[in-house]
Amino acid sequence: MEAAQPKPPAGADAARRLARGCWSAFWDYETPKVIVVKNRRLGIVYRAVQLLILLYFVWYVFIVQKSYQDSETGPESSVITKVKGITFSEHKVWDVEEYVKPPEGGSVFSIITRIEVTPSQTLGTCPESMRVSNATCDSDVDCVPGQLDMLGNGLRTGRCVPYYQGSAKTCEVSGWCPVEDGASVSQFLGKMAPNFTILIKNSIHYPKFQFSKGNIEHRKDGYLKRCTFDEVSDLYCPIFKLGFIVERAGENFTELAHTGGVIGVIINWDCDLDLSASKCNPKYSFRRLDPKHVPASSGYNFRFAKYYKENGSATRTLIKAYGIRIDVIVHGQAGKFSLIPTIINLATALTSIGVGSFLCDWILLTFMNKNKVYSHKKFDKVCTPRRFPDSWPVTLALVLGQAPPPPHPCSADPGQAGQALAAPSPWLCPTSAPSKQMADPPQQTAGPELCTSGPSQQDSTLSDPRGLAQL
Repeated sequence: MEAAQPKPPAGADAARRLARGCWSAFWDYETPKVIVVKNRRLGIVYRAVQLLILLYFVWYVFIVQKSYQDSETGPESSVITKVKGITFSEHKVWDVEEYVKPPEGGSVFSIITRIEVTPSQTLGTCPESMRVSNATCDSDVDCVPGQLDMLGNGLRTGRCVPYYQGSAKTCEVSGWCPVEDGASVSQFLGKMAPNFTILIKNSIHYPKFQFSKGNIEHRKDGYLKRCTFDEVSDLYCPIFKLGFIVERAGENFTELAHTGGVIGVIINWDCDLDLSASKCNPKYSFRRLDPKHVPASSGYNFRFAKYYKENGSATRTLIKAYGIRIDVIVHGQAGKFSLIPTIINLATALTSIGVGSFLCDWILLTFMNKNKVYSHKKFDKVCTPRRFPDSWPVTLALVLGQAPPPPHPCSADPGQAGQALAAPSPWLCPTSAPSKQMADPPQQTAGPELCTSGPSQQDSTLSDPRGLAQL
């Protein structure tokens, strides 16, 4: 008596079935099925979504953003500046060589409008400034000899000496004396500064499109010697008055001249190279760049010194300058028609229109799918007919429409296949378009409409199952 074969575990059998099912489903092909749903509300939603997507791409993407163009940002740029004008203070007349720093004429420069001068500084010992922390003292004990404060003006000697004015005392330091706070004199240079003229010469180049242009009009009649900038009449005369720049930046000139500040002159070159070069024009804007509302860092100032010899000893004049710094900033973008971005954006637009179908399918199957009517019409499973020996007459009869459909191939039971042949299922009524099915709302019909074939057709197919009589 043979030993009983051990049965495989149920888990292994289930895993094999799952693997066979996944492998079979991997080779399935899915194709969309077109169903016409006669529902006005759903149709309004569908067309509204399509219209919004179409307006977005036509108006914003193609007209505003000009996505049909190949673009280049950040042009190669050069800036040359030149300041002209004369002003005076309480003690002297100032020309451009003295109040413009640095004098090279680059894209960043400063115009001095107020100075605090500490004249005739020499190397020696003097009281430290009272603004330095721990500089005040009552006796020599409070001053540490050799101490060096990074925020101070020199090396402490260890002595406590009277301050420049008043009865206060500070520690003595060795350095350039007198210190700045002890003997500085303020001078204002801003009386004539609003009338200073600034020439800003700018040229740009877009290497991708080999396009170059400048902001000065090419004329030989001395045009630049008698013009000033105007957005309408003199756009290509980049000569600006300092008062005009400060006013356009929204600042008060007198206040700005006393405390100093940073003003940005922004030149924007946005060029549509599908048009003529005359349509590519610079646009100027002005604004203050430094944070004027922050007391700890508001204003702009810097120090420099002039050195000379006096009675054989090294002497200097220390100047703390307040001024208006001008930063010329150039940016822009150029675009020109290109086929590749046009095709990409057109394909994106056509693909995005399908969002309307996705949204309406979700509404249809989620909120309107009463009794699963739409699900049954939308999702079908079609299996490939089995091929039997000597079955070419049946296949030909099926093509000609003269034979009933073969048994369902998904069933593995031969008995079921025979039953399918003996009692074919009713056919769905054909529609006017073979590739579409008409699906009415659920309240109109509870399921797909069924119809039966005529008696003559049934008799012919039963008497001649292979359709040979029609051949």
